[in-house]
Amino acid sequence: MIGRTVYVTGGGGYVGSALVPALLDAGYAVKVLDLFIYGREVLDAVKDHPKLELIEGDIRDADLIRRTISGSDAVIHLACISNDPSFELDPELGKSINLDAMEPLVLAAKEAGVKRFIYASSSSVYGIKDDPDVTEDLPLEPLTDYSRFKVMGEEILFRHDSEEFVTAAIRPATVCGYAPRQRLDVIVNILTNHAVNNRRIRVFGGDQLRPNIHIRDMVDVYLLMLEAPAEKIRQQAFNAGYHNHSVRALAEMVRDAVGPDGIELDVEPTDDNRSYHVSSQKLKDTLGFSAQHSIEEAVRDLVQAFEAGKLPDSMTDTRYFNVKRMNELALV
Repeated sequence: MIGRTVYVTGGGGYVGSALVPALLDAGYAVKVLDLFIYGREVLDAVKDHPKLELIEGDIRDADLIRRTISGSDAVIHLACISNDPSFELDPELGKSINLDAMEPLVLAAKEAGVKRFIYASSSSVYGIKDDPDVTEDLPLEPLTDYSRFKVMGEEILFRHDSEEFVTAAIRPATVCGYAPRQRLDVIVNILTNHAVNNRRIRVFGGDQLRPNIHIRDMVDVYLLMLEAPAEKIRQQAFNAGYHNHSVRALAEMVRDAVGPDGIELDVEPTDDNRSYHVSSQKLKDTLGFSAQHSIEEAVRDLVQAFEAGKLPDSMTDTRYFNVKRMNELALV
């Protein structure tokens, strides 16, 4: 990277709350744009950092973005209505944030002289594939509006790529592990919450494959994308994941990492047999990246957070659950 100021949309979210401190540790100045609907305290550990600017605002506020993005060298665009259940809660809201706000943001960044724009897409853009390794060159067949708008977001971004404006997209697997803004509504984190606090794990089906990635690996991917040679990433999408485990295997990992004694594992039938399996070989071949943190490590990190009292009221507090918090706040 030529410059050292990064504009992070959604920096108060799950990944953002881990990424922003890492960017600061790496020597970047960081501007965070976020509504902070999960609380400003998620960045308390770095709130007084001299190179951090917190901007409370809406990604749909084009005037605010134009005023605040000036002086930024790179954008990492994380802000969105995340995952299908959250999106389906209010499809019009989801469209306004995940799609309609995309091009104004990209144009504002380009006009402000931003050199690099990294977009958080999704591995769900592939739909369901029978291929044993879902690679980036396979057709995109999104099954939901959430996934479809992620595809369209990539297309919008790549359309504005230029010699001075390098664009790239990351298609993450499901992120897991502990972060200051914790999510407990994604699979590994759900299973761990129930194992620790209910001493019981329920698995529906079990044979379906679910790709995951430790949140520290996810952070490292974004850091790598800031430093990667432009010619290696320009107008490219990269899958980012760890191994593709079955739901049952994930549940067994959680049970064993938490401590199997006294934890029941119930397997129940399901009509939802969707199976996802993505390959991250392109990221390794192009940039030398491979995930370093295991699913078991993510579980252990969460267990330590529970034991340290960092996740109180983990079954009921809406701050851990996107849909519940959105319902509570009635976002428009």
